[in-house]
Amino acid sequence: MKKVPLHVKILIALVLAFSIGLWANNSTAGETEKPDWFVFIRDVSTFIGTLFLNGLKMVVIPLVMTSIICGVAKIGGEKDFGRLGVKTLLFYSLTGLLAVATGLFCVNLIEPGQVPEEIRAQMLDNQSDGHSAKIEGALEQADRGWAGILEIFHRMVPANLFKAAVEGQLLGLIFFSLLFGFFITRLPEKHQSIQLGFWESLNSLILKITHFIISFAPYGVFGLVTPTLMKVGLETLSVMGSFALTVALGLLIHSLIVLPLLLRLFGKISFIDHYRAMAPALLTAFSTASSSATLPLTMECVTKRAGVSKKVSSFTLPLGATMNMDGTALFECVVVVFLAQLFGIEMGWVTQATVVLMALLTSIGVAGIPSASLVAIIVILQAVNFPPESIAIGVGIVYVVDRILDMCRTAVNVLGDSCAAAIIGKSEGEKGYYSSLRS
Repeated sequence: MKKVPLHVKILIALVLAFSIGLWANNSTAGETEKPDWFVFIRDVSTFIGTLFLNGLKMVVIPLVMTSIICGVAKIGGEKDFGRLGVKTLLFYSLTGLLAVATGLFCVNLIEPGQVPEEIRAQMLDNQSDGHSAKIEGALEQADRGWAGILEIFHRMVPANLFKAAVEGQLLGLIFFSLLFGFFITRLPEKHQSIQLGFWESLNSLILKITHFIISFAPYGVFGLVTPTLMKVGLETLSVMGSFALTVALGLLIHSLIVLPLLLRLFGKISFIDHYRAMAPALLTAFSTASSSATLPLTMECVTKRAGVSKKVSSFTLPLGATMNMDGTALFECVVVVFLAQLFGIEMGWVTQATVVLMALLTSIGVAGIPSASLVAIIVILQAVNFPPESIAIGVGIVYVVDRILDMCRTAVNVLGDSCAAAIIGKSEGEKGYYSSLRS
């Protein structure tokens, strides 16, 4: 009997999660105290989802470090290292800029903030108090807004590497791993082979553990999505349907038009083949809403299913998980212009150009701190002189639908990373892409 592919299992888990989650939400709508069966399903699914997510997070740090060290060490020379680095940064900058431009186009076209006065008043009056603690925390973080952006460079060179690992500050770990791998190539040949052998064997061991954890992805996906839908349902989206539609449209344009064009133009790659290869990672990214947690599966799909070499994937993907946030940058841009429309604040093209620049910077700079998207949005709002009293209300409104949109934009983030790996691999002369899908 033919084995069921992992992405099909994940898709089945998603269908079940949506069915059970929405059914439970509708069955208990309006009830203050939830019945025992509701609590049981919610708690069991939350336990399973948290266990899976923790398992993925457990291997992120060792996987990132060993992959980058091995990848950079294998590149072998300063010339190759520089060439790959320049290609990666240029491509990530290009896709980020295109993503923000797409978001800007959609939000100016649809104008989701231009709503009737009575609806606007209702939205402003009913902004979610239940998230006040989260919003206040984000405001405190954003008070250091510009300083926070400048601190990107401080986080890149952490004073305590182990503290950075504990706090999940991937930027510092990536920078250290890049240096470590590069200077392995400067060692005498004997020491170089010892170091490379050690890190390659450690990387292989981490990958085996990763494969084991990934085999439980369908259960984890079910456990992550079900309680979310039990809590919010789909009616939440109807409160801000136009805004959610604008974000979704931007993400779809970027995923189904912009990135496929880049794949075809720069890599002569069929986007259908690429999307088929990345299906497990994209579905998992949607479920976990975390590019970093999805990184192990992203690397698995890019190397095993898409056929990109480990040399390229281990260099580009960990960087992308921290630096390349196409979906996040698009979302931030749409949010800021949407809130300006909602509050009746004039935002000309010069100001919108500032939003574009800030969205690109903050999508990188605040990715490693709590409530990252909220903090990034507040930083941008402050930079374009939004009234202080409007910021907390605006963020509260957006936060109502943030979880579901976060799942969507994370999938776009991961897709952008994988496209970069495939295109850069092609530019390095690699062949045999997607052969495993056709065999």
